[in-house]
Amino acid sequence: MSKFGNSTIINKKTPPSYVGRFAPSPTGPLHFGSLIAATASYLAARSKTDSAWLLRMEDLDTGRCKAEYAKSILKTMETFQFQWDGEIIFQSKRNNNYQDILDSIQPYTYPCSCTRKQLQGQTAENPYSYIYPGNCRESLANPDAKQTSIRLRTDSKTLCFDDQCQGKFCQNIKEKVGDFILKRSDGLFAYQLAVVVDDAAQGITDIVRGADLFDNTPRQIYLQQILGYPQPDYLHFPVATTHDGKKLSKQNQSREITAHNKRSQLIDALAFLGQQPPALKEFTNLDDLWRWAVQNWDSANIPRKRKIHHEPATKR
Repeated sequence: MSKFGNSTIINKKTPPSYVGRFAPSPTGPLHFGSLIAATASYLAARSKTDSAWLLRMEDLDTGRCKAEYAKSILKTMETFQFQWDGEIIFQSKRNNNYQDILDSIQPYTYPCSCTRKQLQGQTAENPYSYIYPGNCRESLANPDAKQTSIRLRTDSKTLCFDDQCQGKFCQNIKEKVGDFILKRSDGLFAYQLAVVVDDAAQGITDIVRGADLFDNTPRQIYLQQILGYPQPDYLHFPVATTHDGKKLSKQNQSREITAHNKRSQLIDALAFLGQQPPALKEFTNLDDLWRWAVQNWDSANIPRKRKIHHEPATKR
């Protein structure tokens, strides 16, 4: 439900001073963790007098993303009375844009024949992660490979940024991650490239998202610097986890939020974000609750943690 219909924010001659966004992946319906993310980014924008809040569907992974999930997400957001500005951007329709950008930075990239299976297991602490060792930096490690990915060359500089919730963070990308992928061997563009290109295209000034993406940020800033893009401000709030420490997510089959008990679920999300909302009985409808939330939003109250064990009110 866009209160500006099909208007566009991207092409405005005088864009708002604050532009935020919510960017779900339609790999399943919205769950409580998604509600926290949408609420945090929404209120961070709506609490400003000159702002816009955009909606983007990050549906690059065509094998996992489905149109019915996108419809479900939009329906749920309308039910909870989120109001976004401008047109909804679907990443799956922007492949030409990503390819143009990738072509423009060829001196910084190279093809790679290494597969994830070959690289995993190199780190004893976590066999499912790895630091890319640069096998293909000079030439393909496997010249006979039928498919190759495209990696971005990293340097040895330490990159730092100040997060509004988590504080200062520094990372040597080459040492901690290595040259990272911008386009997969199956032809799909990587999240790191698409998110940077789209944030710049939409004029995003502030990114409010879960701390599970905190460690990704230096890679995105590094790519922003190569492309000459402005660097947004970042706020990474804690991720909600189950009793066994797993993040609430579609991948972990977290329960879908429903139209029932909307006020209760929103109050629960606000409480998770440290906003100390009044009891349910104080709000006669969802409009009253949103009005209170916008007027009283204070990002300084968000807990300075990466994750917090939490069970949604609907399960208590």
